[in-house]
Amino acid sequence: MAAVTQNGASEAAREGRGGREPYAMPRRRTELLRIATAGSVDDGKSTLIGRLLYDSKAILADQLDHVVQTSERRGDGYVNLALLTDGLRAEREQGITIDVAYRYFQTPLRKFIIADTPGHEQYTRNMVTGASTADVSIVLIDARKGVSEQTRRHAYLASLLRIPHLVVAVNKMDLVKYDESVFYDILEEMTDWASRLQIPDITFVPISALRGDNVVEPSDRMQWYGASTLLYHLEHVVIAPDRNLSDLRFPIQWCIRPYSSEHHDYRGYAGQVAGGILRPGAEVLVLPGGRRSTIAGIDTHEGEVPAAFPTMSVAVRLADQVDVSRGDMIVEAEDQPTAARELEAMLCWMSETPLQPRGRYAIKHTTRSARAVVEEIEYRVDINTLEHLAAPQLGLNEIGRVTLRCSAPLMVDAYSRNRTTGSFILIDEATNDTVAAGMVLTAG
Repeated sequence: MAAVTQNGASEAAREGRGGREPYAMPRRRTELLRIATAGSVDDGKSTLIGRLLYDSKAILADQLDHVVQTSERRGDGYVNLALLTDGLRAEREQGITIDVAYRYFQTPLRKFIIADTPGHEQYTRNMVTGASTADVSIVLIDARKGVSEQTRRHAYLASLLRIPHLVVAVNKMDLVKYDESVFYDILEEMTDWASRLQIPDITFVPISALRGDNVVEPSDRMQWYGASTLLYHLEHVVIAPDRNLSDLRFPIQWCIRPYSSEHHDYRGYAGQVAGGILRPGAEVLVLPGGRRSTIAGIDTHEGEVPAAFPTMSVAVRLADQVDVSRGDMIVEAEDQPTAARELEAMLCWMSETPLQPRGRYAIKHTTRSARAVVEEIEYRVDINTLEHLAAPQLGLNEIGRVTLRCSAPLMVDAYSRNRTTGSFILIDEATNDTVAAGMVLTAG
């Protein structure tokens, strides 16, 4: 079963009333799905997450009691499930999301981490931060207002961040009397906009987060919608092919030397697999030194494993005594990343102090650090129209293409090829603030 897809068709049409059975049908898969929500202010992101937690029975009784009491004290007139995520006092007073709130829950089919990202344009940087590791982005649209500039903005950001799956949840269908034509008008307009972006998979679901229609359980008030509920889609969306399993990339975070009698000669190199598959016996190359060796074994907290793949955290043992330290990277000899000092990248600026050409910053890429100079700002993107504009500087929340020159070579891939080895951050060394997030386009 599937929700309505980009061309408006539904696989559920071939299965009768797809998605109409209860959501919790046990299955063996328990993989983790990372979700980022986005949308304009008051489109219902926090309410949707609260509804997912409530209807899937993922909140504790005392949490619910607190939400009920707070709702009564505020005079909301209903149980305001948005309070489950809007934890900051400023957010509760304004009724908007400012910071990125993370919530964790699990169904019999999957584990979920949801990042409730801000909808206001002022907090674009928070949205980029929360969505940078997401497998799925849920963009909410108020059915009464239709596709807005913020909707286009968030779809563009999802495309820029290479989030492989986009779900457009048309919310507040109860306020348009569950009108089928409203949903399909939005679907048509959003599909036209998405065709200008690089979004490989887009799905549309009509919902009412406040009333629970098509969120966890199917709605009897939208019989014209024959596809799956939102949670059913999230439980079944296939994310394994989204990982880069062909290019071995293992940035070294730490060298483990216990110096204990039990593990006297143990030397393991710890990190998180960023790409490819690690297997004992495989010949590898350690960059930047270029020393070759063979993987002797792969260890985890639970014990030795026969293989490791993204995004497992492991310790790798090599057959040879190789000088390896933090910032190095284990790769295949025949498939190496580019060792580059000069980068062309898209940059999301996160500081109130504008980015100026010739600005100097610390750059952190995977576990490796260096210094970088912004040699040129090529253009700024108007993310409402996608127009490229001349830009003498980049201001807060603006996105542009820049050229960087680094003090030491970084082992990078294009962001389109690997989201981990193709991304970096810039740090103001005077304040230690993270001032930008970058995505590598080309390196040389």
